[in-house]
Amino acid sequence: MKKKIMVVDDNPDLRYSVKRGLCDIASGYTIIEASGGKECIDMLKKGKLPDIILLDIMMPDMDGWDTAAEIKSNTVWKNIPVVFLTAKTDDLSKGMGRLTSEDYIEKPFDVYDLKKRVDAILK
Repeated sequence: MKKKIMVVDDNPDLRYSVKRGLCDIASGYTIIEASGGKECIDMLKKGKLPDIILLDIMMPDMDGWDTAAEIKSNTVWKNIPVVFLTAKTDDLSKGMGRLTSEDYIEKPFDVYDLKKRVDAILK
């Protein structure tokens, strides 16, 4: 059964890159996209539950910190692994990200490394 990955990022090129990259090197994924935190939460409310969420931090409508907090505070969604996939490279963000998520991956990323890290979490 294919694993469902939700990619949440306001940059459509990044969402496309993740989707194409992962699907080109492996056939075991279904990628769903959300253009921001609010759309992510709306999709979760509608029952579109992924196996893992790749979440940007810097988004205009609802940032990744608030999105992750809402996910983790919901009894239905709290066990969905969240991985920050972000351009924020400062030590404070990295430290907070590692404390509040399953992984913290900095952009630009290597798609093979991304796949390896996603697979490790999904096992």
